[in-house]
Amino acid sequence: MFLFRGCSLLDPVKGELREGVDILVEGDRFKEVADRPIKSAGATVIDVGGRTVMPGLIDAHIHVYLSEVNLQLLDAIPLTLMAGRAATLMRAMIDRGFTTVRDTGGADWGIREAVESGHLVGPRLFIAGQGITQTGGHGDFRLRTDAGTTCACCSGVSLISRIVDGVPEMLRAVRDELRKGADHIKLMVSGGVASPNDPLDSLQFTVEEIRAAVGEARSWKKYVCAHAYGADAIARAVECGVRSIEHGNLIDEKTAKLMHEHGAFIVPTLVAYDAMKRRGDEFGLPAVSREKNVRVLEAGLRSLEICKEAGVEIGFGSDLLGQLQTDQSREFLIRAEALAPAEIIRSATIVNARLLQREGELGVVAPGAYADLLVVDGNPLRDIALLTEQGAHLPVIMKGGKFHKNTLGA
Repeated sequence: MFLFRGCSLLDPVKGELREGVDILVEGDRFKEVADRPIKSAGATVIDVGGRTVMPGLIDAHIHVYLSEVNLQLLDAIPLTLMAGRAATLMRAMIDRGFTTVRDTGGADWGIREAVESGHLVGPRLFIAGQGITQTGGHGDFRLRTDAGTTCACCSGVSLISRIVDGVPEMLRAVRDELRKGADHIKLMVSGGVASPNDPLDSLQFTVEEIRAAVGEARSWKKYVCAHAYGADAIARAVECGVRSIEHGNLIDEKTAKLMHEHGAFIVPTLVAYDAMKRRGDEFGLPAVSREKNVRVLEAGLRSLEICKEAGVEIGFGSDLLGQLQTDQSREFLIRAEALAPAEIIRSATIVNARLLQREGELGVVAPGAYADLLVVDGNPLRDIALLTEQGAHLPVIMKGGKFHKNTLGA
């Protein structure tokens, strides 16, 4: 057991600090949170000294296996090396205070189990398995000269997604990913920046195909998230029952209202476009992707404003590729141009917890929730930059009742 004394507890719901709070951790859960001294004879006491204590952060759009900015390079990377690189990327994520992440294409039950069983150090993982794309869609990374496909056991880039056409193939693919342990299903319903051969504003998958995926996911009490940029692609996905829209940069007011009416979430990933503009050239981002990136970058902040005005639940995601993943926490700074620190922190805690269907278990410091917490030197409600710089301002990081980092001592 651990007893944290003298905490200034950040409440993401109210967007304020509660001073003089004690927090008792027993096993992997919070046992007690009180505005008075907690007595526990067997607990190890950590004196927080009035510092801010907050829930562990949640990033709802990452790819632990995408270790190259130019995804085509993964075709020559064996899966063993991809797993080794993923281990390094995941450790860096929890170093930054992200105790939970949602992988939206690539990570499988094996890498999730490796973290859960302690073989690898990293955040708690929620996985999609292979993302699902149509022929020629955002997840089809074949060269124009390629006639066939390479299985995921032989090609790193093929691990990211699987190509599906028609309702019967969609049903089979969704059932297969659920069989393999997926927590959610990822569909590509529009063109993308990183894919070489599809227009950004293209519509992908038919209504029947999307509905088939949503129906199968719901049968397993799971949900579908969808990569989408254009308003028409977003609207069609939401009307088919998709729970979460990824990116959504080109959304308009009418579509945002539709999302609110359907209770759909949006997960903007603004730092991805910022990083690709600044550093993509350095790491081999293809020219066609750099050109697409210009358009979505310009629309990013406006999409946040549109969704906020419509009352859409805004999650927190980064979607950085390879070497750009060091910019993960820069998403806080970019969003601060349109949102208040409390709103951003809310997105990265309680909103993402609801998205993951783990409300009350993640994203809060409360009895019964997983004991994921950060101690911050300063108040991030006043200075959101305290959550950047690779965790430099986080003397304590705890995940599931175990210390990943503790410089305060007992």
